[in-house]
Amino acid sequence: MRRVVITGSGTINALGRDVPGTLEAFKNGVCGISELAFRDVERLAIRIGGQVHGWDGAEHFDRQQLTLYDRFTQFTLHAARQAIEQSGLSFSGELAERCGVVLGTAAGGVTTWDESYRTVYEDGKNRVHPFVVPRLMNNAAASHVSMQYNLLGPSYTVATACSSSNHAMGQAFHMVRSGMSEAVVTGGSESMLCFGGVKAWEGLRVMSRDACRPFSANRNGMVQGEGAAVFVFEDYEHARARGAPILAEVIGFGMTSDGADIVMPSADGAARAMRGALRDAGIDAGSVGYINAHGTGTAANDRTECAAVRMVFGDHADDLMISSTKSMHGHIIGGTGAVELLACVMALHDGVVAPTIGFEAPDPACDLDVVPNTAREAPVEVALSNAFAFGGFNAVLALRRI
Repeated sequence: MRRVVITGSGTINALGRDVPGTLEAFKNGVCGISELAFRDVERLAIRIGGQVHGWDGAEHFDRQQLTLYDRFTQFTLHAARQAIEQSGLSFSGELAERCGVVLGTAAGGVTTWDESYRTVYEDGKNRVHPFVVPRLMNNAAASHVSMQYNLLGPSYTVATACSSSNHAMGQAFHMVRSGMSEAVVTGGSESMLCFGGVKAWEGLRVMSRDACRPFSANRNGMVQGEGAAVFVFEDYEHARARGAPILAEVIGFGMTSDGADIVMPSADGAARAMRGALRDAGIDAGSVGYINAHGTGTAANDRTECAAVRMVFGDHADDLMISSTKSMHGHIIGGTGAVELLACVMALHDGVVAPTIGFEAPDPACDLDVVPNTAREAPVEVALSNAFAFGGFNAVLALRRI
């Protein structure tokens, strides 16, 4: 089997509109969660989120493009441009046919849904824009990336709620490792921060009104975010032959189903996914130095994830660093695993572990080193990135410094 490396990365999220800005925010423990600003926000009980304020698609795309691009697609294309430019790849001829796109999103064009419902139900109009369906479909972002960059190989979208990005990147990893593709553009995006998107999540009663405090005893819920992160996963020998920058190596992927409950997480399911990633990577638990946690800030999720870590790592759990960057950028739902993978790459490449900010009081049920409030300089050889979703879907990536 072939080795798989990351040769490009790009992002836009509440912390920054590129990777350097996001990593700087991680290192400084910046909180990107703020008051939401959009139509009818005053009708919401939850009014905070990791919103990308001031985004104007017209500054990045022409008028014809914008008729086809929902906000989640705009974010994806913005991040993809950065990743592909950094990789130095140009897709033509046989290479174009050997490269593809696999992206994750939970809900696709939510802002298009929201605007179209307003048009029909609130404004009483009988017609909607003719491109509503191409804008809102979950595969829109993957389609536009493939078209813009001439990626003619396998291209598709994965939708598994909050594990969508990790599942997508895991599939991309398998495609390159097996020899199906030379490179795959992968990651995920989400933009649910509109009236309908937030109102729907309010109904679950899992949202915080003031802050995201993963693992802290006084945590009171998750905070939504929005954004995208995109990577180029490439065959190691192909990347080395052309002198490409190599950010990290992807070495394993594990995925499981809880088969238990539609919303409550299972420690057993999460543990089996982590063990699967280690087994796939061919490494033992003691090799891992850092875990980017799913860490939503809800009582059940954080407690269950910490229990799963102890099940997998035993005594080594006390030596691990585990942090949740959702405390800074919010929960980007289907795009969250992709943005969080940036923290793993930073730990491996730069030797800096992003903190869990907002931590105020220890919780006996979360008695791990959660890197509270301040980033930490520490050498990391192997990192895991956890993603656990409603429906009991678990997806874990393993990466190594190179």
